[in-house]
Amino acid sequence: MDLYVAVKMVHILSGAVLFGTGMGIAFFMVWANRSRDAAAVAHVAGTVVVADALFTAVAVIVQPLSGLGLIHLQGYALTEPWLLWAYGLYVLTGACWLPVVVIQIRLRDLARAAAAAAAPLPDAYGRLYRLWFALGIPAFAAVLGIYWLMIARPA
Repeated sequence: MDLYVAVKMVHILSGAVLFGTGMGIAFFMVWANRSRDAAAVAHVAGTVVVADALFTAVAVIVQPLSGLGLIHLQGYALTEPWLLWAYGLYVLTGACWLPVVVIQIRLRDLARAAAAAAAPLPDAYGRLYRLWFALGIPAFAAVLGIYWLMIARPA
């Protein structure tokens, strides 16, 4: 396998991990939240925090590194318009994801406290959950935009 194919493989797989983990996290958090069961939410949110640390964080680092490698190996200028858009969308995704990480930890902690007290999820949980959900919308849209740019490479 030549270097280009290896770097492209890493880039595609890390993109799949980034998108797939994000979709999985979103699905399981939404599903758990629908139950309104503090213990279930606490368990799922705890798993989500670990998954974000193990998978998403690693992919967030690998994506730009492998992307820069591909840009170099293919001879593109770093300032190609489609790449500039991709960088901007990547920054937007990160600007949504970083607060989401903090929110997920707080959601987990609130759900754990409620479960331990055999109490319902507090109002603060609901407010944070809505913010978490709202931040996911532009993040996922931006990732889809990046995928489109990587495939289409518009002039």
